[in-house]
Amino acid sequence: MPKTRIHGYSDKISVKAGDTIRFMVSAEGTDQAQAQLVRLIHGDQHPDGPGFIEKECDAALNRAWPVCHQPVQNGSFLTVADPQNRLAPDGAFTLHTFLFPNAPALGRQAIMGRWAEDANAGYCLSIDETGTLEFRVGDGARVAAVTTGKPLVGQVWYFVSASYDPATGHATICQDGALNRYNSLLSKIVPFDYAARVERALDVHPRMDADTPFLIGGASHAGAGRGPFVTHCLNGKVDRPGVQGGVAADTVLDSLRAGKAPAAQGTIAWWDTATGYTDRGVVGDRITDAGPHGLDAEGVNRPVRGQTGWNWAGLNDHYRLAPQEYGGVEFHDDALTDCKWEPAFDFTVPADLKSGVYAVRLRDPAGAAEEYIPFFVRAATPRAKICM
Repeated sequence: MPKTRIHGYSDKISVKAGDTIRFMVSAEGTDQAQAQLVRLIHGDQHPDGPGFIEKECDAALNRAWPVCHQPVQNGSFLTVADPQNRLAPDGAFTLHTFLFPNAPALGRQAIMGRWAEDANAGYCLSIDETGTLEFRVGDGARVAAVTTGKPLVGQVWYFVSASYDPATGHATICQDGALNRYNSLLSKIVPFDYAARVERALDVHPRMDADTPFLIGGASHAGAGRGPFVTHCLNGKVDRPGVQGGVAADTVLDSLRAGKAPAAQGTIAWWDTATGYTDRGVVGDRITDAGPHGLDAEGVNRPVRGQTGWNWAGLNDHYRLAPQEYGGVEFHDDALTDCKWEPAFDFTVPADLKSGVYAVRLRDPAGAAEEYIPFFVRAATPRAKICM
């Protein structure tokens, strides 16, 4: 029998008379939660103090409410709307990006691709369980992969690419250091060989499911009872990722590695991560596709923009001074901005409720789980001369 748990949060932390506050609740092991409005008098449980003190208050919300389990999507990533399935090419293609892995040994991390983890279908450029760059394809039954065989070094900029031709099954994966004396944990003076290039024939043809999104910084998954979510979230930065049609020639990859924009002809998508900056900050979570098809990427759980990129030269300390050196977009596997749960109930603050610290106390009918969702009620007309 699953352990009973109740979790919740409110859409506001501070309210006054007449305001309505909504409470989002998720529960496991129960389908009901008894709500009780309480005023928190003292919260310090130190043995020399008075201990925890609360006062129950009359309120319309004091009743049992139906609740259900609501999952949480952790991790930041970018998703690309692709109604014409341009990122599910029938022919050969090449993936490329500058990559700054924060913790390559953290476990499997998806860099970019159209991969369904639950179905083992699609394609993905990723970091495998050993911290090594990997390109994989899956047809729903079988998975084939090629790796560089050389584990990535954390907090070092790389240029990475993977090309694949389904007609022959030929796949090539490459990595090369893109570090200078400022942009990485290590400098070029450290005698380390970052480069690797491996070619292999893969005997699996990727199955491109229409409902599998193209993601940067994650892979899709559909869990039983949970629905679709994103897994294998990246912990690190990418800069100017792109997809080329066909197997990119070495001259094309050399040009991309040098930081040049790809030619429109042959480009499926190229996300210019160094644009979207203004004097007032970063504009939204959208990253523009500078390619010919307008496949803009939209951030989920706020990938961090305005980060130093692969070509940061150490002189300019803000993206307003040198935007082209701040193309880094940083992802974190535990990032969260909004659970996006459905509200379980709401509460309109009555005029006679004293200002103070309050909470909605939630308990399951058996008393096995308890949760407090705190909020502040401020005076309708402030009269205090000081604020502490």
